[in-house]
Amino acid sequence: MPKLLVTGGKRPLQGTVKISGAKNAAVAIIPAAILTSAPVRLENLPEISDIHVLVEILQSLGVRASWPEPGVLLLDSSGLHSWQAPYRLVSRLRASYYLLGALAGRFGRAEVPAPGGCDLGPRPIDQHLKGLAALGAQIEVEHGLVKIAAKGLYGGDIYLDVVSVGATINLMLAAVRAQGKTVIENAAREPEIVDVANFLNAMGARIRGAGTDVIKITGVDELGGVAHSVIPDRVEAGTYMIAAAATAGDVLLLDVIPKHLDPVIAKLREMGVTVEVAGDSLRVSVRETPQAIDIKTFPYPGFPTDLQSLAMVLLTRAEGNSIITENVFESRFRHVDELKRMGARIKVEGRSAIIEGVCPLSGAPVRATDLRAGAAFIIAGLVADGKTLISDIDHIYRGYENICGKLRALGASLVEVE
Repeated sequence: MPKLLVTGGKRPLQGTVKISGAKNAAVAIIPAAILTSAPVRLENLPEISDIHVLVEILQSLGVRASWPEPGVLLLDSSGLHSWQAPYRLVSRLRASYYLLGALAGRFGRAEVPAPGGCDLGPRPIDQHLKGLAALGAQIEVEHGLVKIAAKGLYGGDIYLDVVSVGATINLMLAAVRAQGKTVIENAAREPEIVDVANFLNAMGARIRGAGTDVIKITGVDELGGVAHSVIPDRVEAGTYMIAAAATAGDVLLLDVIPKHLDPVIAKLREMGVTVEVAGDSLRVSVRETPQAIDIKTFPYPGFPTDLQSLAMVLLTRAEGNSIITENVFESRFRHVDELKRMGARIKVEGRSAIIEGVCPLSGAPVRATDLRAGAAFIIAGLVADGKTLISDIDHIYRGYENICGKLRALGASLVEVE
């Protein structure tokens, strides 16, 4: 299996990086495309492994797919003939659960194995299933297979017990072709949900309130074709912002929506990092040692849990002691032991981690425990003395387009090795 070899030396990252389309929007929009039998054109898709696995799943169900140019996908679901997703592919990504809502909306039936993806602790899909049941679906879960059957889906009132991006989107997918009106309360508010809603509305769906905690959907009989461009990836943007700050660099990010990055910008500025915003670009630069801060992760518009591990690396460079409190996933500190291997001084107490700043890191063999932790180890490797060898890098490629090429263009030294 290939690994990433990162050479440190505290070289500042400098230059310009273009941000790709949002992974977390794209992996929902692609399954949503099967709700129509008309052609769909998707643009600004990130070139990542999760996208290609998802397209392969749709092809196995009878969807015709082609890539006329990089980042552009044409889908034709008129030949969709199956509601049974193959385990060998579904087990490779978490977002495969969106097939439940999409297939139920199209056929009134779905059989989808339990999803795979990063292991971040318990992430049950009970809210997904509770909502689908409220729309009239009969649900069975046996031997790791979720089976949904419905003579027809009907609008209903759904209150999510916990704020869930996946459940909110899945229920939107099912409800757009259900009969009557559906109201989703305590809905997630992430920008990716708004992007999915905009995509569906462009096809003829009737969704109001996306981006708030109450979403109202009036079902329609059919949806049409559409061309849609995916929003920029705020997590990828946050990754390069943190990388620039950690290496005391000066990086200009292009194709971003700064409003989506407000919590990241606020925390970097609190540390003393300079962040300049201009239209759809922003510049991150460091003139002095960053200061310690406290971070608490929350659903949007709070500080994103997906950037927690990367922020932890940055805080090892800060003056003083910092605290990160993880409020979204209970098992998202698995990267801490790997960072300690590199010399980081971090103490975990329950859902909080105390990080001692201005701590020298040294290169070491580490394992990418999940997608975002893998990116965090790259940043740690860049600021460490010596060489860092990262294994299980397939996690990283699931969510970052050409991360090695983009970082090398900024002056980083990293290479894939066997």
